[in-house]
Parts: sequence; C-alpha cells; structure tokens
Amino acid sequence: MAELETEPWATAGGHRIQARHEFRGLRTAEHYFSVPLVHQAVVPGETITIFAREYSSTSHPPEEAAKLPWLLYLQGGPGGRGNRVTSLSGWMKAAAKDFRILMLDQRGTGLSSPIERRSLELRGDAAAQADYLTHFRADSIVADAEYIRRVLDSGPWSVLGQSFGGFCALTYLSFAPEGLREVLITGGLAPLHGSADRVYQATFRRVAARNAEYFSWYPEDREQVTRIARHLEQHPEFLASGERLTPERFQMVGSFLGGNTRVDALHYLLEDAFIDTPTGERLSESFLEQVRGLVSRAANPLYAVLHESIYGQGEATNWAAWRVLEDYPEFKPVAQEPLLTGEMVYPWYFEQDPALLPLRDVAEQLAARKDWKPLYDPARLASNTVPVAAAVYKDDIYVDHDLSLETAAAVRGLQTWVTSDFHHDGIAEDGEGIFGRLFGMVRSRR
Repeated sequence: MAELETEPWATAGGHRIQARHEFRGLRTAEHYFSVPLVHQAVVPGETITIFAREYSSTSHPPEEAAKLPWLLYLQGGPGGRGNRVTSLSGWMKAAAKDFRILMLDQRGTGLSSPIERRSLELRGDAAAQADYLTHFRADSIVADAEYIRRVLDSGPWSVLGQSFGGFCALTYLSFAPEGLREVLITGGLAPLHGSADRVYQATFRRVAARNAEYFSWYPEDREQVTRIARHLEQHPEFLASGERLTPERFQMVGSFLGGNTRVDALHYLLEDAFIDTPTGERLSESFLEQVRGLVSRAANPLYAVLHESIYGQGEATNWAAWRVLEDYPEFKPVAQEPLLTGEMVYPWYFEQDPALLPLRDVAEQLAARKDWKPLYDPARLASNTVPVAAAVYKDDIYVDHDLSLETAAAVRGLQTWVTSDFHHDGIAEDGEGIFGRLFGMVRSRR
C-alpha cells in the first residue's frame, strides 16, 4: 500500500513566517515552506515553495489562538489559489470559533511556485513541461500538506475540501490518514475508479437539465442565447484582449449555471448583449468585457491544462469531454438551439485562448499520457477510521450526485448529507450553515 513520505530535512529551516497582520476581527500570518518537488524521490532534489496563510479570530487572545488546532482548507480547481479574505464570514467565521485556519495555495498556484506559460518555459520543451506538471496533481498536493503538518509540529488535523479540494481529501484519506483528525467535504466526492468518460457522460446530462431549468425561468433567454451564437457565426466580434469571441467560447458562460445565485446573474449578463451601431447591431463592449473574464484562462491556466488529469489513473484521458460531446450534439454551437456548457475542457481552448496557445503541445502530451499513478486506495478507504462527512448536492453539474454516492458507499463510515437546496457553490451561499452541519456530523461520531 503506497505511503506519502516526507524527507528527513523538513525542519524549521525550511519554514518561515514572513509577515503578520491584524484587521477587521482577524489575524493573519504568512507561511512559506520549502518542500521537495518529488516527495518520494530516492535522492532529495529540487525544491519548490509552498505558501499558506493562517487565519484566526481576534476573539481569541493571541496566546490562546496559538494553541487552537489547525483546520486545513483545500480549495477547488485544479489551478485555483487559496481564498484571500478581508474579514471572517461564512464557513470561515464558523470554523474560526474552534480552529486556526490554514489556507493553502496548492502547488503551482498563488504564491506557491506559480505556474503560467512564461514560467513553464524555464522547464524546457513541451515534453519537459508536461513531465514537470505531472507533479502538480492531488497526490503531490496531499504530500505537501502532510509535510507542512509535520513541520508545524501539529497532531492530526482537520481538513475541509471544496470541489477538487474534496478530491484531494479522498487522496489524503487513501495515503496518509494518520495525519487526519476529521474530514469535511463539500461538493467533492470524486469517482474512485473508471475513466474520465463516465464523468462527462454524467455531467453532460446534468448540464443539459440545468439549461432546461434555467430557460424555464427565463424563457426569453433561450432565444437570446441562440441569437448571440448565430451573430458570432456571421459577424466577427473581438474581446478587448484582441482575440475573437467564437460561438463555442460564448457557450462557456454556462459556468454561471453551477451556482445558486450566479445562475440568475446570467440573465443580467445576457440582457446587456446587443447595442445599435452605425454598422448595425453588434455586441456591446460591456457584454464583451464581462464575457472576457469568463472565457479567459490567463489567471489560472493550470485549470485547463490539468483539468482532465484529475481523473487519470493508469490510462490516458485523451480529451474525454471532447469525445463524449459527440453523444450530446445539443451542446455543439451549430445546434438549432445550442446549450451552454459547464466546466468541460476541449482541445480548441488551446487554439483560441491566447493564454493557452503556448501550452497546446503540453496539453496534448498530458492528454495522451497513460502512466498516471493511482490517486486513491480503495482498500484503505474501505477500512477507513477517520470521521468523514460530505455534502452532496443533488443537482450539481460539476460533481455528479450518483457518482458521489457511489464513492460515499466505498468509504467506511463516511456520512452524507444529500440536499437539493444548494448547487456546486453552496459553501459560498451558506458556508456557515453547511460547515456547522458537517462539523456536527463528524463530531457526533467521536
């Protein structure tokens, strides 16, 4: 059974606190850790920097706050940095009553040896870049977390994983459960086995149903979406950054469909679409600027590059969403009434997004890669002893409800709270309530 190992030189010399601040009821400390790029290397080699920000409440005197147990937060993604907050609210307000929160920038994001197209050039050619990126999946993120726990001289700590962070939590339970006191997961029960194809077969169906629900609320937007797609086919429209907005890129605004409140914000986006000009009806600059922020991966290229690899175990993902799309022609931009898409990543991302163009060959190599290591240990999960509670959102378009329950049944002692009250971003909608419910569930098992 594979174990996550740390190197013997993980001492205080590899950890520094660069700054501390106090404002609006919270204290922060900025932690930097030097960790191995490859945790299980036979000979210690290259190191990278991992950043994590500690948050605690000023309701605890400093000496008491320093004695609170840790709660590690693993955010969604892949490719997203830890949250930067200016006050304690939502789940963090609830958690800060009992914990010091460690907000991790997962490797390659934020201040943790960040990766973008220019920094990747330091690694060499596309093959070398792809090899480097294989060390930025959940197994390495968990190894970093366990390494940091030991550097901080913490006992087993609590973990909250949102979305992809929940995937990482399952990896943690698989390979280093001795480092865990309890685990809370929100919208993040990954399938433990099978190809990425089964994920997209399920999520395409969920996204189609969510489209139908949305258009039942806003029937005028059904015509508007088709109108915009047809306009983009016939009239070149360009974002402020210079690239053309194609019909398929416009369909990416379907990311709004994964939220509770953001879904209604989609209506406000679409109503801004058209404006009259001397050359006829065109898309407004206001609309184009809003869309630019939704379709560009400049801020988080790792999301696109590594997205399907989060499902890779022993076989190539081979652009799974693009292949499965053939079974769902209603999502194609040429459909009579094209549907809006979800989080799927397609090869054309790397042809149309300037931030991703230099990474096209890297993405192709990762899509073709077959030697992905296992991310989960089903046998260990089946004998799990760590208290785990998970919120499963019945209509989640990103992490399928049925696949989530399949995983829940395979993890010994995992408690589920299945609800249709929230979508994938439920923790942003009512983080305090969701955290409180899951925390009560795991503590009830002690």
